[in-house]
Amino acid sequence: MGMNLNLKNKNALVCGSTQGIGKASAMALAELGANVTLIARNEEKLLDVLTELPNTYQTHNYIVADFQNPKELGEKVSEHLKNIGTYHILVNNTGGPKGGPVFTADLEDFEQAFTQHLKSNHVLVQAVVPGMKKSDFGRIINIISTSVKQPLDGLGVSNTIRGAVANWSKTLANELGQYGITVNNVLPGATATERLTEIINNKALKTGKPIEEVSKAMKNTVPAKRFAQPGEIANAVAFLASEAAAYINGINLPVDGGRTKSL
Repeated sequence: MGMNLNLKNKNALVCGSTQGIGKASAMALAELGANVTLIARNEEKLLDVLTELPNTYQTHNYIVADFQNPKELGEKVSEHLKNIGTYHILVNNTGGPKGGPVFTADLEDFEQAFTQHLKSNHVLVQAVVPGMKKSDFGRIINIISTSVKQPLDGLGVSNTIRGAVANWSKTLANELGQYGITVNNVLPGATATERLTEIINNKALKTGKPIEEVSKAMKNTVPAKRFAQPGEIANAVAFLASEAAAYINGINLPVDGGRTKSL
């Protein structure tokens, strides 16, 4: 018996799917046969990605929503579910909080990040889990950060909120495992996305070093000596979404070229 990676007749909701890891994950799930619902703020970008999704026999669609407004986000997804029926796969993914030391962070920075990440993830899980229970199949995959294993310098608010999301996720895995639903976290390392470009540019500005030098120094912290491509993170997401990963539950999976120093 071969490894079953086929996602035909499965519906996937992929957050932050107009760029970077979110977009790559939507593409990977569609390649395996899933019907994909894209979700992000920018309708124009959503329409562009919609035309790029592999489409052999599937139906893809999108939802325009802002992760700073969890209540509205939950309502839009619940409304959409009336037509879709069930989301078998949920990929929680949204833009990272702004950088800076944790000591100088404003309370509002924590509140915004908590809303955008934990609260939004939570309302989406509450919307999709009833359908997952009925179908005896659910895959909740949270794109977080390697900072849940080893905090990253200069990303104080992110380190704090990502840790909260990881613990929320592990608790959910314990509660939902009995229903054939798995909850796992993918922890990307440095990945060639708009977010990484922003981090490198900020670091170059602060230190006065050339962008190339900052970029090379970051690559040198990775045993693979390069940044990941978004598709390499998406491959892990796609595997965890499949039938083949049914007994993998409640884990943090670093996809970081070996950068994280802890086991």
